[in-house]
Amino acid sequence: MNGREWLVEAHGCSPDALADPGVLRRLFDRIVADLALHPVQPAQWHKFPGPGGVTGLCLLAESHLACHTFPEHGSICVNLFCCRPRPEWDWNANLRDALGADEVVVRSFERAYAAVPAAAV
Repeated sequence: MNGREWLVEAHGCSPDALADPGVLRRLFDRIVADLALHPVQPAQWHKFPGPGGVTGLCLLAESHLACHTFPEHGSICVNLFCCRPRPEWDWNANLRDALGADEVVVRSFERAYAAVPAAAV
């Protein structure tokens, strides 16, 4: 099994967008559609009270997509893990478009798994 994991941080985002579950739901929908991912159930969302942020989690047949926002800092953290290869996604352009991000930092990791011999378990 081979896959890829993306750890993404965006800064300078619109605090209003980061506090709006609808905006984040549309972002998840775009990621899922563009990367041909397969949710196993609808994403779950939690809006923290007052000026707090939003946490979202979508369980995927490929693994998971998650985010946590910090409107007070204008930032979002996104984690996408896919156990099967997927094409690169333009995190910069998409987070600028959806959230008004000024800076996007993307770390991508190849995840390669080899079979473990029965004697080693």
